[in-house]
Amino acid sequence: MNQFKYSLDNKRYHTYNYYLKNKYHQKVAKVALNADFTCPNRDGSKGYGGCIFCSSSGSGDYAGNVHDHLEKQFQTISQIMKRKWPECAYIAYFQANTNTYGPLDKIKNMIQPFLEKEDIKGIALATRPDCLNEEIVCYLSEVNQTKDVYIELGLQTIHDETSKLINRGHTYQEFLDGLSLCRQYNLEVCVHIINGLPFETKEMMIETAKTLGQLDIQALKIHMLFVVKNTKLQQMYENHEFEMLTRQEYIDIVVEQLRYINPEIVLERLTGDGKIDDLIAPMWSIKKVTILNDIDKQMKERDIYQGDLYKKTVQ
Repeated sequence: MNQFKYSLDNKRYHTYNYYLKNKYHQKVAKVALNADFTCPNRDGSKGYGGCIFCSSSGSGDYAGNVHDHLEKQFQTISQIMKRKWPECAYIAYFQANTNTYGPLDKIKNMIQPFLEKEDIKGIALATRPDCLNEEIVCYLSEVNQTKDVYIELGLQTIHDETSKLINRGHTYQEFLDGLSLCRQYNLEVCVHIINGLPFETKEMMIETAKTLGQLDIQALKIHMLFVVKNTKLQQMYENHEFEMLTRQEYIDIVVEQLRYINPEIVLERLTGDGKIDDLIAPMWSIKKVTILNDIDKQMKERDIYQGDLYKKTVQ
């Protein structure tokens, strides 16, 4: 069998596991932290309520307890991981809300304690493209000299009409500007997208992946749309305002998306983890491993790989 170049376990796409093992030559795990930031579409500067799908924790459902000091959060989570993987090293992942939305001093105070820790290999910051500026990115590029810095850039879709609908508060052009700034300072960027956003067609979702597959990004996370309690999306769902993707539709779309993505781009996620207590739909998403298995199965049956339809175009 013609094994895909960027996989250790016969996957047909560029796995995150392969990337981490190849780079660090040991087990590395992300520790999700909550540094108590907010977002411009929550605090009124661009809007209120956040994105219509976002929980009150600001997509930090699996992050540490916001009431604990960051170092305590890190110790609590990393000790659990250490029991599973005794030789594990870590990436400190500031996950909840927008972690560059604030004064530079706040960002420095968040990151500084983790720069001295030997078992931390990198710093990952979940943020938005409209919350990056030269001063912040310049500082992060300095950090990048001692610890690897990864920018996790929320986009969700390239389609501005959908972005408006989901109360995103920024445009695709602002995303391109934020990405360009990060790359100018040699920061690695992982882009987040969501399949199944209200009123998007399969073609629109594939176009998002196809477009990103041509850009200078280093990683991609593909999520499915979750309806969780106490969100605007919950009201829309209960009013039958839009159709959710079926399990098979989701798998078909992901497989097709992968075909257009540059093989060098790491696929950090092909599905998401909805917090079970708050999840309203889709309930099929709970069985994450079976979804990943069926993505693998379809790729094998059709004998396709990440990037087999990718053609480099002039930027």
